[in-house]
Amino acid sequence: MVPEITLLGASLALGVSSGLLAHEGTHALALHLSGIPYRVKILPHRDGHPIRWLARTPWAVVLPAPRPATPTWAIQLGALAPLLLAVPLFTLAALGHTPTATSPVQLSFALGWFACAIPSPQDFSVAFYADQALESVALDDAESGTGTHR
Repeated sequence: MVPEITLLGASLALGVSSGLLAHEGTHALALHLSGIPYRVKILPHRDGHPIRWLARTPWAVVLPAPRPATPTWAIQLGALAPLLLAVPLFTLAALGHTPTATSPVQLSFALGWFACAIPSPQDFSVAFYADQALESVALDDAESGTGTHR
């Protein structure tokens, strides 16, 4: 029989891994629905020792490429979209089906998933300063004379 601590660790790792993919997926989905071009990078900036890059660098990144006419709210929505990952957990709670200490494997998965529902500090920065980012895109386009952001 597998020790319970191993199951808890595996469940937590699965919750964080799937939550991470869902977190970046919600960014991409919100940008796609808003009509903003974007790129997704999985495992960017990988150099050095594997333990170092697992702990210190993002595992995935969604890079929007807004145009000057992009509405600020669309960028803000894309940045805060991972909050939607908390909806299934709150729905389960409202229905009385929350994982508890009596089901620790399910609880560890839910905690891993819920941790990924919290927008990162970078996400909040994008949400709060989206207007400044769009102004810099407009300035870059004006300086290059192209009229489109590349």
